[in-house]
Amino acid sequence: MSRIYNFSAGPSVLPEPVLLQARDELLEWRGSGVSVMEMSHRGKHFSLIAEELESDLRSLLGIPQNYKVLFLQGGATAQFSFIPQNILQGKTRACYVNTGAWSEKAIKDAQSYCEVVVSASSENTKFTSIPDFSGWVLDSGAAYLHYTANETIHGVEFPEAPGGNGLTLVADMSSNILSRPCDVSAHGLIYAGTQKNMGPAGVTVVIVREDLVGKANKNIPPVFDYAEQVKNNSMLNTPATYNWYLVGLVLKWLIGQGGVEAIEQRNIAKSDLLYQAIDKSALYHNPVEINCRSRMNVPFILADENLDKQFLAAAEANGLFELKGHRSVGGMRASIYNAMPEAGVLALIDFMTEFERTH
Repeated sequence: MSRIYNFSAGPSVLPEPVLLQARDELLEWRGSGVSVMEMSHRGKHFSLIAEELESDLRSLLGIPQNYKVLFLQGGATAQFSFIPQNILQGKTRACYVNTGAWSEKAIKDAQSYCEVVVSASSENTKFTSIPDFSGWVLDSGAAYLHYTANETIHGVEFPEAPGGNGLTLVADMSSNILSRPCDVSAHGLIYAGTQKNMGPAGVTVVIVREDLVGKANKNIPPVFDYAEQVKNNSMLNTPATYNWYLVGLVLKWLIGQGGVEAIEQRNIAKSDLLYQAIDKSALYHNPVEINCRSRMNVPFILADENLDKQFLAAAEANGLFELKGHRSVGGMRASIYNAMPEAGVLALIDFMTEFERTH
C-alpha cells in the first residue's frame, strides 16, 4: 500500500500514528474485551475515554474552569442555528463579521432567530481580506459578536481574535482550532467541527462560558439546549462514540508533538514554504492579502485556467490529491492542517515547480 498526500479541506488527513493505533485497538481496547464501537456510552470503559478527551482538550487550549466543554453532533453548520437560540438571552440582535462563505452561512441561519447586524464585510474584495477594525459597526445592544477565525474556502484567517468592545465574542474555529494558541477567556463561545484538525467528521466541539448556559429560547428542543447537554455530559442522546475515541487519539498525538505552541511553529514553516513558492512563481497566484493569509488553507490560481485539469491530473499521478479549489473560488487549494507533514508540502512545491517549468 502506498499512501497519498491528502490536501482535502475536510474530512482531512489524520496523523498516521493515530490510524495505526486505531487499527491495533479496533477489536479490543485496553484489555476490555470489546471494540470501542461496541461499548456502551454509559459504561466504565467509555467513561474513561470521555474523561481523557475533555481533560486533554482543556490542557491543550488552556480552557478555564468556568467554561463548559461539549462534544455534539450536527457539525458547525448546526451551531449556526443553535448559537442564537442559546445565547441571545432575551436580546433581539447579534453582530456578525462577514469574511467568506462560512460567515455568510452563519449569518443566513442566524437571521431566522434574530436581527443580524453585519458589523463588517470583505465581500467587496471578493473575501480576500479582513476589514479594518476601525470601520466595524458594533451594536452595543447586540447579544454577541460572531466571527469565523479561518475561512476554509477563501483562505482568509484572523491573525488574532478581534476586540468586541464589550460584546461577547463567538468564534467558528472549525478549520484552525489547535493549530495555534488561542485565548479562550477572550471568548464567550468557541465552536468547531473536528474533521479538519481534530479527527474524523461527526463531532462538534463547543466551548462555552458557563454564564451563557441555561438561558436558551424556551422553544428550543432539549437536544439543542446547551444546558441540557451540560447536565448530561454531552450524552443526552447516544454520542458518536468511536469518533470521540478517534478525536481523543489525535489530541494525545498533539500532546506528544509538544502541544499547540510546537505545532504552530510547524504550521508557520509549512505555510511559509508554500506561499514563498507561489509568490515567486509566474504561473501561480494567491489572491489573499498577505496579513491575513491562512496557514491552514492555501488557495492558488493558475495564470491560464485551461491548465487546471492538466494540473490536477498530473498532481494525482504524483500522489497529490484533493487540490481542486472550491467551485465558488476556482483554481486550486492546498489544505495543510496539523497532520500534513512538511514532506507533503515539499512534494507539492516540487511538483508545482516542475509543472511550471514544463508549461
